[in-house]
Parts: sequence; structure tokens; C-alpha cells
Amino acid sequence: MMSTSDSCIRTMKVALCPSNPLSFTNIAAVNENDFNSNVKYIKVKTNSGPHYVFTVCVDKNVVRGTIGFSEPQRQWAKLSITQDIKVEPCNVSECLCLIVVEADFYKLYEKIPRTTMEAYDTDQMAKEFLVQFSRMAFSCGQRFVFQFQNKKLLWLTVKSLEAADLNAIKAGEESKPRPVELGCCLANTIIQFEKAERSGINLIGKSKGKALQQSIISPDWDFNKIGIGGLDKEFNAIFRRAFASRIFSPELMEQIGCKHVKGILLHGPPGNGKTLMARQIGKMLNAREPKIVNGPQILDKYVGESEANIRRLFADAEEEEKRAGLNSGLHIIIFDEIDAICKARGSVGGNTGVHDTVVNQLLAKIDGIEQLNNILIIGMTNRKDMIDEALLRPGRLEVQMEIGLPDEKGRYQILQIHSALMYENEKISADVNLEELAALTKNFSGAEIEGLVRAAQSTAMNRLIKASNKVEVDPEATKKLIIKKDDFLHALEHDIKPAFGAAAEQLEHCLAGGIIVWGKPISSILTDGDLLIKQTEAAETSGLVSVLIEVVFFLGPPNSGKTALAAELAKRSNFPFVKVCSSEDMVGFSESAKCLNIRKVFDDAYKSQLSCILVDDIERLLDYGPIGPRYSNLTLQALLVLLKKQPPKGKKLLVLCTSSRRQVLEDMEMLSVFSSVLHVPNLSDAEHVKKVLEQSHVFNKNEVTHIIRNELCNRKIFVGIKKLLSLIDMARQVVDDDYRVPTFLTKLKEAEAVL
Repeated sequence: MMSTSDSCIRTMKVALCPSNPLSFTNIAAVNENDFNSNVKYIKVKTNSGPHYVFTVCVDKNVVRGTIGFSEPQRQWAKLSITQDIKVEPCNVSECLCLIVVEADFYKLYEKIPRTTMEAYDTDQMAKEFLVQFSRMAFSCGQRFVFQFQNKKLLWLTVKSLEAADLNAIKAGEESKPRPVELGCCLANTIIQFEKAERSGINLIGKSKGKALQQSIISPDWDFNKIGIGGLDKEFNAIFRRAFASRIFSPELMEQIGCKHVKGILLHGPPGNGKTLMARQIGKMLNAREPKIVNGPQILDKYVGESEANIRRLFADAEEEEKRAGLNSGLHIIIFDEIDAICKARGSVGGNTGVHDTVVNQLLAKIDGIEQLNNILIIGMTNRKDMIDEALLRPGRLEVQMEIGLPDEKGRYQILQIHSALMYENEKISADVNLEELAALTKNFSGAEIEGLVRAAQSTAMNRLIKASNKVEVDPEATKKLIIKKDDFLHALEHDIKPAFGAAAEQLEHCLAGGIIVWGKPISSILTDGDLLIKQTEAAETSGLVSVLIEVVFFLGPPNSGKTALAAELAKRSNFPFVKVCSSEDMVGFSESAKCLNIRKVFDDAYKSQLSCILVDDIERLLDYGPIGPRYSNLTLQALLVLLKKQPPKGKKLLVLCTSSRRQVLEDMEMLSVFSSVLHVPNLSDAEHVKKVLEQSHVFNKNEVTHIIRNELCNRKIFVGIKKLLSLIDMARQVVDDDYRVPTFLTKLKEAEAVL
């Protein structure tokens, strides 16, 4: 409350403050002939502006008819020298219980840098404030200079004022502070200091006010519309590790000694949403526009330019850190294909050392001696194993998240995202069941599911195109275009195949002749194989089941059908990832190249929830030769390690190996790595041959009876199923029926003689 008398209003002129020390006191100087010593406060009003209240004192150096104002006072009231103002004495009756001021460095005080880590104790500042400014009038928005510890000058701006209800206090009633625009500072007034916006001052102590914290999350962000299908769990984990600390106030983080995460590494197979997630993180955060850099763009042919490119990326963050200190905003830098520039130091040939110096420069910027605290690095790669280990430790790219293949729920979400517009515009048939498609697209990446939707759309559009001498489009295409279930099924069968899917063509090639259950030995192998598949899938078992399907020489030679049986078991597993690792795919490979190829097969298998690897003719992979003997020890050691290695947590792997040289594997100490061994015998009974002949449909019933009773019944048989089927196929080509049986029997005897 302020009281005045109209009769005391007078016109005066603005003058300079008469002395330098007085300018730091926030007091206006008046002549004793204009105002006596009883006047403590005056109200000043210009012709066009509002009124301002000042605390005054008498000074003999002030010319009569003028008032001496300091520069901060003139800035606040928008006064100029010699300007005419209307002045009148006034009283300030409100007693302030709280004054909140914003603090910054005084711009004319050159010894104080724009930012400093020197701590300013707000408790001590509050004590000196009351000593200097007690009984003075303060208004909201008022700016003045505060001399702290007789050498440090600070700009203070009054942010808010609260006054106590004295009448309620006198009556013994509860008094609640109320906000006011003007009041008098008392000796027991509480003073709180807050940082001014973009100030680099470092305030500590209990009198430090709670500055308004800008939300790290963009205010218009909707988590329900994030648009990342199948990555909810990963995104939540990233949010918990990297951004939760940025939600809370810096004061709380100081109290618990918590440092913000500076780096995130997203790794995993291509096409699963790493780049998409990085973009969405950039949109989610209430920060500057992210800098997106492809790894190869950093490298430059000129000496020192690659390192300079790294420094330029951090220049803006570095400049703002120096200017604003802890109040600096968040700078996001996204590195796509970060493995291109951050390979393990010493791993790249040549004497230039460019990659090493780039890694060193990046490490220095993220977590070196002059580390930056206002950055967030997001790196993306398909080859985490190639990145320098120093970059992956805590304090650098410490949040490492694998963006793997989506599960069925994730695939359903991705299908929903890419078909949303079709449903919205009623361009998709009612027979399309996204849940069914999600079940059919095992081991599809997000990009492959998007490609599947595009392929189905193309198939649907193709129905409305007439290709004759010229391409004609149905004029009613806009109304007729509907994407149907058959379009998706056609795309699944012919257009889109998952990179980490089942090797269906190779399995079909191995099963070209089918599986003939000629006796109990084969049915037992299939039964045991089904149990091993269930063992692999079971949650309570270990993640690895390795099986050797082999032929013992005293039970039978090669061509017993072990590869076909292994392929049948792999097909029966119905695992989303099935890969055939065969020596025929590595003809001409060096030992190192062969090991890398085998390692890649196993690494790809670890990316799927359920995987099956068929290693065919394991002795051929080992370059085994009976003369010598000779074998590849490097490949042997690689296989021994991989066949024992447990897959990552939550992943299951079934390994089916075939061999015709059990003794060789035993000598190499490989048999111990297999959890199960299945023995495949050859046909040694006439009844076994009879079942094969009957299922081949080459010979009629009488011919089969003749072969079994008259030719094979009284002698020992010893032949592999693969060889027997080959002889039957040869007999199939005989045109004359009378010669079909004799030809078959002759060739069978020759085959047995060779054995």
C-alpha cells in the first residue's frame, strides 16, 4: 500500500548519481532543500509511463530541482538525463516476508567471465543483501546492482514479492503471505536467489530458489503416437536410463550426485528401427534440432580434416557451455553407421592412423578433460563388435540397446502402423487379418514388413492394369482398389523373404527324394528328433541343443540319408531361423574366411528367438583328408568354440550336424561337444528294401514280391537309402518291363560289391 498527497507533486529533472559508491546502494539522491530527511520514499512518474517507487537519501552534491539516479535505476524506470519527471513523497506500508530475485553477472564487471564454476553461496548473499538493502522499497521487475563481498558485482532483478498480513498477526490469527507489487524489505525478510535465464552463475546454498525448469520432453509429444512398432520395451529402457535424470531438477541431481547419460548405442540387424528410434528420440526431446551425421561423411582425404569435422559437430555445444554453463540446452548428435569412424584403434591397416585419431578426438569431446555436459550422442551400427571398446564404457556410449527382430506382438504393431491409412480410407479388405499375418511373418524385420505391405499394394494395383499394346489403367481404379488377403499371401510367397528366415529352398533341395520310413531305426530317429526340438523350445532348459547325426562304418557307409533326416528335423522344428552351413558354399575359401563365414551363421542365429543350424558333412568343413591325415585346426577350434557357446539370454539354438566319419570326430575330441548323437544305419533286411520299393511306385506288386522272395530273401543286404533310391531311379528309365527288375538287381549287386 502506498499513500501520497497531490499537493506535494512537483516537476523535477533527472540527473546522474553524485558518487560511485552511492550507485551501488539502490538509493536515489535528492537535495535537502527539495525533500527533508523524513522523506524515505518517492514516487516518480513520466508523462507517458507508469510510476516507479524509489528509496531516497539527502546528498549535498545534488543540484536543487534534480534527482540523482544510478544507471540501473535509469534503465529500470526508462529515464534519461535532464528528462522532466513528476515526483511526490509516498509511504510504503507493505512489509515483505519474501523477496525472490534473479541473479546474473554485472555486464560491466570485466573480471567476471561469462560462465564460471565458482560457487556463489546464497546464504551469505542473503545476509549481505539484508545489510545493504534493509528498509528499502522494492517493486516487481526492479533491476539493481548488488555488491557481494565488496568485489563481486551482480545484476539482480526482483521476480516476485510476498507480504505478511500485520493485522492478522496482531490479532493472533494465522497469516498467509500474499503476493504484492511493492513492499518494504525488513531485517528478517527471506531472500531467495535464482539464476537468470541463460546465466552462467553457479549458485549454491539453502537460499537458492527453485528456478523454472524447462521440460526435457516436448510438451506436444504423444507417446501413443510414437510410431515405433515392436520396440516399446527397448524405448522404455532407453527412457529410463538416458532421460529419467533429465526430468528432475538440477538441484535434486546435485544432491544425489547423479550425472546425465551422454551416449546411447543402438545396435542390431538392419531394418529393425534403429534410425527410426533415433529420429523419434530427437523429436521427443525439447532440445535443439539434432545433428544427423553419416559415419563415412566424417572421413576426409586431407590431413586433420576428419578430426576437424568432429570438432565442428561439437562447436555449438561447446560455445553454449562456455556462455551459459549449467543452464545450457541439450545438443543431440546422431551418428549413423558409427562403426565407419570408430573402429577399434590399431585394427585398420596403413600408416595414416586417421581412424585412430578420429576416435581419440571423439573420446576427448564426450568424456575428456574438457568434457561437455550438454550433449547426447546417439550412435547406430550393425557391427557393434567393430567399435572401439573405450567408446562403450560408462560415461560415453554407456546405454547400449540391441534393436532385434520384432516378436509376434511387435510385428502386429508394425502392420498396424503401415496399414493405418488403408483402414482409414477403407482400402483394405475385411478378410485381411493382421494377427494372422503377424504369425506368418516370423523373423521379418520392420523394413521387411513394410516391404510386404508395399508388395501387397503393388499386387492389388496390378489387377487394375491392362497390359496390351499399351498400358491402360482401369478408370474406376480409385473406387475398385482394395488390398486383399490373397495379395499379402502372394507377396509372402513370391516377393519378400526375410534375411534371417528359414532356408526353405536349401531344405527342399536336401529333401528332394522325401523321407521314406523304411523301418524302426528311421522312425526312432524322427521320434528322438521331435523330442530334441521340444527340448530346445522348453523354457526351463539351456539355450543350446547340439545333435550329431552320424553313420558308423560298421553299421553302414555314406549315402545313408543323414542329410535328408537332418533337413527333415530342421523343417519339422518350424523355427523362424533355419540356416544350412555346407562345405559346398565355401569352396575355395581360406581357413580364415571359412571361420568368419561359420561365425556369421551363428551370430545371425543369435538374433532370432528360435534358431536351427544344419552343419552338413562336418568333416568336409574341417578339410579332412584320409591320406596324411590332414585337417584345418583353425576351423576345428572355431567349431569347438561355437558348438559349446550358449546363445544370449532368451534365445534358443538347435544345431544339427551330419558326419560319415565318427572315428575322425572322436580323434579330434569333437564328440563330447554334442548333447545327443543319432545313429543312422543302412538297409540290412529284405523287408526294409520292400517298403522302399513299394513307396517308389516303380515296380508293380508282383515284381516287388519277386525281388524280395527270390533274390534278396536268402542273402545279406547292405546298402544306403540314398544309393538304393538312385538305383530305383535308374530302373525307372528302363523302357522294357522285362528288363527293369534284372537291371535293378544287377546294379544292386555291383553297388554292394563296391562296398
